[in-house]
Amino acid sequence: MDHRFAECAELLQVCWLYIGGSIGSRMLSGDTHYAAYLVFKMADDSYGLDAPLQVASVSIGEDNISSHQVRIQSYEEEDAGGDEEEAAATVAPRLPQLRPDGWMELELGDWYNADGANYEVCATLKETRVGGNWKKGLIMQGLEIRPKY
Repeated sequence: MDHRFAECAELLQVCWLYIGGSIGSRMLSGDTHYAAYLVFKMADDSYGLDAPLQVASVSIGEDNISSHQVRIQSYEEEDAGGDEEEAAATVAPRLPQLRPDGWMELELGDWYNADGANYEVCATLKETRVGGNWKKGLIMQGLEIRPKY
């Protein structure tokens, strides 16, 4: 088996996307900078996750502290077809990185966990448009929270 867990979730076919998780700040070390990552692979027959861009965010309690555009599925430059949304974007989207274990990871956001703080940290990934295109083939291992160095 090529992953740490016995089961993973696979996106079979949907037209919208929302992935989220939360953790209490007291479960994490205080006085530490953390980041949340989506850990995943793409099935051989995956499609629809290259556009439109997705939005990754991290919130602490009611405050959204980090929000940016991401692209789960990398694409070849020749396949990019002049999307209006991307043309309007001033900052390039974050892209996933290959991990040594063969999985991909995409940073959803980061935050500083103050010593003695007591709040809920939420990390989410969602598609930016309602009624977006159909998508398939995201194999998700989970959300990973770890210190950021």
